[in-house]
Amino acid sequence: MEQSVKAARGYRDLPEHIAALRDAGLLIEVSREINKDTEMHPLVRWQYRGGVPENARKAWLFTNVIDAKGRRYEMPVLVGGLAGSRAIYQIGMDKDLDQINDTWLGAIANPIPPSVVGSDQAPCQEIVIEGEDLMGGQGLDALPVPISTPGWDNAPYLSSGHFITKDPGTGVQNVGIYRAQLKAPNRLGMNTSIELRPGGFRHWQAWKELGQPMPCAVAIGCPPAVSYGAVQKVPLDMDEIAVVGGLVGAPINVACGVNVDLMVPAESELIIEGFVDTEYLEPEGPFGESHGHVNLMEYNGFMNVTAITRKVEPVFTSIISQVTPSESSVIKRVAYEPLFLGHLRDQLGIRGVISVSMHEPLTNIRKVIVIKMEDNVPRTEVWRALYGTASLQAASGKYVIAVNGDIDPDNTDAIFWAMSYRAKPHRDIEILKHKDEGHGPRSTIESEDSAVLIDATLKETFPPVSLPKREFMERAADIWHELGLPELKPEAPWHGYDLGEWTDEMEAMAVRATDGDYWETGRIYAQRRRGDIDMNTEIRALRRAEEEDG
Repeated sequence: MEQSVKAARGYRDLPEHIAALRDAGLLIEVSREINKDTEMHPLVRWQYRGGVPENARKAWLFTNVIDAKGRRYEMPVLVGGLAGSRAIYQIGMDKDLDQINDTWLGAIANPIPPSVVGSDQAPCQEIVIEGEDLMGGQGLDALPVPISTPGWDNAPYLSSGHFITKDPGTGVQNVGIYRAQLKAPNRLGMNTSIELRPGGFRHWQAWKELGQPMPCAVAIGCPPAVSYGAVQKVPLDMDEIAVVGGLVGAPINVACGVNVDLMVPAESELIIEGFVDTEYLEPEGPFGESHGHVNLMEYNGFMNVTAITRKVEPVFTSIISQVTPSESSVIKRVAYEPLFLGHLRDQLGIRGVISVSMHEPLTNIRKVIVIKMEDNVPRTEVWRALYGTASLQAASGKYVIAVNGDIDPDNTDAIFWAMSYRAKPHRDIEILKHKDEGHGPRSTIESEDSAVLIDATLKETFPPVSLPKREFMERAADIWHELGLPELKPEAPWHGYDLGEWTDEMEAMAVRATDGDYWETGRIYAQRRRGDIDMNTEIRALRRAEEEDG
């Protein structure tokens, strides 16, 4: 198809995003031969399981791709290019990290409808392959789809396929990223993970009631903002593409599919079109899932492919998933956290909520959620936040923990510290029964789960954190660097600070100590000797008793 006109747009497409990653030093380009079936994903996986800090993780572009049989693919493959790290996500959003929360909340509140363009303005339809041509080496077998978990997965799977469906009654579209097993050059699996309540599954049910196959389009290599919108949980009657428009502040260009009555992102690298059978299901899996276990064989949907459309020189994208942290968890976490925060602050009107953080390593963000609260918030607000978080999504919030602003929610040691000293189990822990089991290995014993809510906030003043004050730690860090020692990676708490139980008298003694005048404190203590009290009696307790006695 000849491109005669180029549609205007206010957002980056995938090639522009790749260029931005390259300019930012966040792209590793691999020109040596790489086997997509056995080498590609394991290679990228090492940056998540090899002790590489998040800020050192990069996107990978493979330009010399073969398969296990030696077949060579002209199409390069991008892995980790959407959310390999928060820095990569930031490039894709074209926003500073501290703006992302507010940007998401604003996009959901103020969606911008897409702009419909003709096929001559849709790069994703420069080449159209249909019908029998799909079985002549130009179908799904022409795509360099990697095996995500070699040794466990039963086939290559699309991991970044954006499944576009619509409600047959309302016409409202949904975009969701689902795994998709390659089954034949013209047949694709579809697992909508129904425990997550995806819109695609609900659309499939509606088409099934009509006794008709479900029109479907799978977009690959979308503009990054579209990918970020596809994983966000928005109301079912809201079009994700319109939310993405709100995200970038401009309408997203869409074009009508060539075989299906669906609007697809016009700047996608390629589109797979077809119909999902609503009469029959097929076995699908095993596949290594994001909850850290292999999802075994189960019956799921399948799509009869009628067309593949693409750019003349497309880039194939694959998301690194499975055991978290991964690209899959980062792309969801950055989207979900502002959703939870907005729910607590705006929908429920809870005071004192600073942030919501979803624990990522191994747990896949949904199971452990930490709410950071301001100091001195009424206990009722803390518990409203705990209940509100546990109830927002059926599959999220198995362990919900409220902490204060001094606790780093990404530091599990700090969370356990708060739980150990700021929560009393008989008073500060509640168990919610009848919770959805959610995304994970399914129990053969019990289908229901439960949630544990923990108030690990400060309820009273505490003595200071027993680490040197900040100024002394910072001076020591300067000396550390002067000595040429390995780079420091501070983890909170890395310096001591007051938690309310620190007096001017104590501060004066501490200053005298660091000034070298500690003998003076010894002299003062000698003047305060007593023989009428027990060993280990706290002075603060004595003072409180004296104040009560008048």
